[in-house]
Amino acid sequence: MRWKDVVELALQWPEVEESVSYGEPSLKVRKRLLTRHRVEDDSVVLLDVPADERDHLIEIMPEVFFCEPHYEGYETVLARLEHAHPEVIGRLLERRWRSSATKRALASFDR
Repeated sequence: MRWKDVVELALQWPEVEESVSYGEPSLKVRKRLLTRHRVEDDSVVLLDVPADERDHLIEIMPEVFFCEPHYEGYETVLARLEHAHPEVIGRLLERRWRSSATKRALASFDR
């Protein structure tokens, strides 16, 4: 995957817009961070990933998923785009989107 693939995937959902976070390209839902592109290592920050799920993802796909000390203690995992699977990234992003979108946007999308 590339960042443009992540953007294309996420822009299919209502209320998602391109933005900037910490000086880097990001996607937001109603001003709430959906994901951020870490340009320095071509990875994305995936939020709302509980520690047990994060640890499992890192264990089964270490070429894709990792965590840095800065993110320990948060429900966050990082994913290297070069090795990422669109379906897996899409599911993680959609979960975050669903927790941030309005009920109206969810209903509209689910129709």
